[in-house]
Amino acid sequence: MESSELHKIIQGIPKAELHLHIEGSFEPELMFKIAERNNIVLTYDSIESLKKAYQFNNLQEFLDIYYAGAQVLIHEQDFFDLTWAYLTKVHSQNVVHVEIFFDPQTHTDRGISFDVMFNGIYKALEKAKNELNISYKLIMSYLRHLSEEAAFETLEASLPFKHLIDGVGLDSSEMGNPPSKFEKVFKASAKNGYKLVAHAGEEGPAEYIWEALDLLKVVRIDHGNRCLYDESLVQRLVKEKIALTLCPTSNVALKVIQKMEEHPVAQMLEKGILVTINSDDPAYFGGYMNENYYETAKALNLNIDQLMQLAINGFEASWLSKEAKEKRIIEVKDYFNSLST
Repeated sequence: MESSELHKIIQGIPKAELHLHIEGSFEPELMFKIAERNNIVLTYDSIESLKKAYQFNNLQEFLDIYYAGAQVLIHEQDFFDLTWAYLTKVHSQNVVHVEIFFDPQTHTDRGISFDVMFNGIYKALEKAKNELNISYKLIMSYLRHLSEEAAFETLEASLPFKHLIDGVGLDSSEMGNPPSKFEKVFKASAKNGYKLVAHAGEEGPAEYIWEALDLLKVVRIDHGNRCLYDESLVQRLVKEKIALTLCPTSNVALKVIQKMEEHPVAQMLEKGILVTINSDDPAYFGGYMNENYYETAKALNLNIDQLMQLAINGFEASWLSKEAKEKRIIEVKDYFNSLST
C-alpha cells in the first residue's frame, strides 16, 4: 500500500483512544507559553532544546522530564488549556472517544489542590463533548513509585468528584513496584464504584500482569507487551476478553522494543487477544493516534482487515455503553466497506 493511501485510510477511521496520559500530551510550545504566563523559568532555553531532550533510554528517563514539565501547571486554566489542546488535536485525527488518565499526585504533591486540577480537565472534556462530539471517560491514576498510603489519600481526595470519574489506574515506574503493592487501595476503589485498570508488563514481567488480574481485579491491562512470554496468560486474556491498550511509538521511544518491526501487535491479533492502539504520551513519543496507527501498519505491513479489527477493538474494549459501542463499531465497518466500493 502506498504511503499516501495508508495515511488517507487511517485518517478516515473513527477511533477510540484508551491509553492517554493527559500530562503526556504537553507539547513544548504550550509548555513554554504556560510557563511564561505563570512566571516559571524552564531549565531549557528554547523549544528546540526541550525537544532534543525527548530522547529516552528507558521509562525512568522519560518520567523525570514528564514530572518536570508538569511543574508549570498551576491554575485551573492551565489544566484546561492542556486538555483542550489534546482534544482539538485528536478531533482533527477523527478520534471520537477518549479514555484519559490524569495523575493527581503529580500535582497535589506540589501544593495544587485536587479541585483546581480536576475542574480544568473536566471542563475541557465537557466542552469537547458538546462542541466536537467527542465522548469520554476519566481515569485517575495512582503513582506506583509512591506508597499505597499516598494512593489512599488520593482516593479520599477524589470522593467528592467520584460521580464524574469512571475508574482508577496505576502508572509511573513499573520495575520494583508490583501491582500487589496496591491491592488494598484497589479494593477500596472498587467499593467506591471505580472501574479498575493497571499498567503491567511494559518493562515489568508477565508476573505483574497476573498480579494485576488476580490481586487488583483489573478489567483491562495497559501495555501488557510481556504477556507473550507466558502462553497460559495469553490463553486467559483471550478467554476472558481482557483488553490490552498497546502504545507502539511509546514502546520504541522507551526501548521496550528496539524498532517498530519488533512490535507484537500483529502476533497478538493472530492469537485472538483484544489489542488496541493508543498514543500513551504523544507529545514526548512522536505521535498521536494516527501516527501510531501509521507507524505500526507500515512497519508490520498490516492489512485492511487488521486495521479494521484494531479500530473495532478500541470501541469493544472501551467503557462506552453497549448501545454506544455497537453504534461506533457499525461506523467503523461502514467506513471500511466504503473503501472497497
